[in-house]
Amino acid sequence: MQQLPLSFHNDEQYLKRYFENEIKKNVSLVITDNSTSMLSIKKKGNTFVIRLHRIFLSAGKEVLGEMFEFIKNKKAKTPYIRNFINQNTHLLKMKPGRKVNMKTQGRYYDLLYIFNSLNKDYFEGNISASITWGKGGARYRARKRTLGSYNSHNNLIRINPVLDTKRVPRYFLEFVVYHEMLHADLGVAVNPVRRTIHSKEFRKREIIYKHYHRAIGWEKKMWV
Repeated sequence: MQQLPLSFHNDEQYLKRYFENEIKKNVSLVITDNSTSMLSIKKKGNTFVIRLHRIFLSAGKEVLGEMFEFIKNKKAKTPYIRNFINQNTHLLKMKPGRKVNMKTQGRYYDLLYIFNSLNKDYFEGNISASITWGKGGARYRARKRTLGSYNSHNNLIRINPVLDTKRVPRYFLEFVVYHEMLHADLGVAVNPVRRTIHSKEFRKREIIYKHYHRAIGWEKKMWV
């Protein structure tokens, strides 16, 4: 894992002592690289289990103080935490990915043609992401229902090759591609503790796809 280019003026022991002094309880602190759940708090007996993303090692007193308030009351307002995450989200790093072998032409469907059509009809041609069929293990990924994915770090959409068959209606494949294009367009909304992948705005725009209900109906039958 690449290190974040931040000045880490805190360390794990400092933060553990800080929270124990403020909460007056035992604290189990875990520093993670999980950018989906950046802050989580659970109480186990007399111990608070706090999981923090590594990025908070560079947090100032205002942010740490707000974390303390959030631990006491999860309904507390957290503007400092929110601003801190928003200002540093672009610094979240992933492991360097392998070089992607781009493949858009499948046996039955051409992803690039579908992508360009959707880009024109729904996004005014503004989506710049690349698209490719994924690799092997298609049956397993289908059972896991990961039919498509969008990686914001390399701006790449992958589509599960299990969909490249005449048994899959074109409108359903288009819906999967459209869904991932929405991720590329809207990005990930950040709240104080979790990154929201499917926001209200996402759901609102998702149903704009002209075959939305038809595609959802076919998907339900697909998993029976």
